[in-house]
Amino acid sequence: MRKVTIYDTTLRDGAQAEELNLTTEDKVRIAHKLDELGIHYIEGGWPGSNPTDQKFFETIKSHTFENAKLTAFGSTHFAKSTPENDANLAALLAAETSVITIFGKTWDMHATTALGIPLERNLELIANSVSYLNERVDEVIFDAEHFFDGFKHNPDYALEAINAAYEAGASRLVLCDTNGGTLTGEISEAIKAVMAALPDAEIGIHAHNDSEVAVANSIEAIRLGATQVQGTINGYGERCGNANLCSVIPNLELKMGIETIGAENMKRLLMTSNFVSETANLRPFMRQPFVGASAFAHKGGIHVSAILKDARTYEHIVPGSVGNEQRVLLSDQAGKSNILFKAKELGYELGKNDPTVDTLLKELKQKESMGYEYSVADASFELILQQAMGKQVNYFNFKNFFVVDSKREEDPEPFTEATVIVDVQGEVEHTAATGMGPVNALDRALRKGLERFYPKLSEVRLLDFKVRVLSGAVRDTGGTASFVRVLIESGDSHERWTTMGVSHNIIEASWQAVVDAINYKLFKDDKRAAEGTA
Repeated sequence: MRKVTIYDTTLRDGAQAEELNLTTEDKVRIAHKLDELGIHYIEGGWPGSNPTDQKFFETIKSHTFENAKLTAFGSTHFAKSTPENDANLAALLAAETSVITIFGKTWDMHATTALGIPLERNLELIANSVSYLNERVDEVIFDAEHFFDGFKHNPDYALEAINAAYEAGASRLVLCDTNGGTLTGEISEAIKAVMAALPDAEIGIHAHNDSEVAVANSIEAIRLGATQVQGTINGYGERCGNANLCSVIPNLELKMGIETIGAENMKRLLMTSNFVSETANLRPFMRQPFVGASAFAHKGGIHVSAILKDARTYEHIVPGSVGNEQRVLLSDQAGKSNILFKAKELGYELGKNDPTVDTLLKELKQKESMGYEYSVADASFELILQQAMGKQVNYFNFKNFFVVDSKREEDPEPFTEATVIVDVQGEVEHTAATGMGPVNALDRALRKGLERFYPKLSEVRLLDFKVRVLSGAVRDTGGTASFVRVLIESGDSHERWTTMGVSHNIIEASWQAVVDAINYKLFKDDKRAAEGTA
């Protein structure tokens, strides 16, 4: 099997993305996660450019890696200096990595305009820098900056530039689409010319995504013989980002039969993708291919019916091969197959002609039209499934609630008090509680009335609370009468669950979600007790 090395630049090029900020500690944690994934090269940053990268290289010296070679990144030496007295090259060597990657100008316009030097002098900078470093570290990788733009403008000079690096001892020539504006056909033409001019050179590809073809360009380069791909996790990077390794790796492994990190390591791809997102404090992109939450999510009834027979009908790979999973969504587009799949996932075997399915499908479509979204609230769905099956899942009957909010000029925070009246096992409970806002006060008052009957409710903890406006602004009310959907995530020592409420009144929507959360907890406790697993 043909092998291709993966070079990750999330910590350097990826960190240049807008809204992405990594501390030294973040970078160290991500580096180890990339090593666990089986990445071959991890570019830690540019040690001479900023304090964070400098501190990272100082810190990482005491760490060991199983799979990856740590790489320092920098530029060729300054035109007015020599390699021996160049501060940039000195900083690269001080990082003490076994591999150093340097970039040099291969577009003639950049040499004469950006650097303001003759073209011949630019070739000297490349050759001198590579040669100097090559004598001092195990491996020097040359990133041919703006190679494809340079090739389109002056192909002879672009080839001269990478040849200067090759002759000076660069172990690999990485062709960079730095502006991200090169289309795949142009990539092919340039790489074929490089292969013809330097048939013995090891070639890599570094693509940016400004034209939405970074992954396609990377795959094309590998198809034509390149042996290394540079990219980032989740495609993070400056402007529109870099080639997304979460897409490149499975395409090479699963579609082209090319070994990169190996099949077992690839199962960690989703986990690694989410880890990097969470560490960077960014929300994972749901519709990201391969590793996104929606990558193998099916909503249409016809699609679900087909995947129940054979997943290949609407899935291009086995989701588990990248650590993902198949999901069936419940919506107003759902058919019987969606209901059957979801019920089976929850442990209930229903027949296609079971009247429960028709009852549930009718209720589901009606509630979805009001703004309910059961694909994100499994606990609320299981409760209505139980009700459709004729089972009792209401552990109390609601009578009344009353909420008072007040704020005076001298008060730093509003004061909230809630009163709740419920019927529990034939007894009427009338309770009141204060809280940090109306939802918290309602929750505390309700628990106060129920915990005497159901002591295990004290185990429940609110983990997350989300509110989303569902409809557009209502003109005569300034938009404040819009419907809202409230999602509440709760948990105990056994599991976590999400419940939902919808109303034009945020307190009512929250109340619905709180009631479902409590009923679900009591229902699951009863189920565990019946199964002897409590």
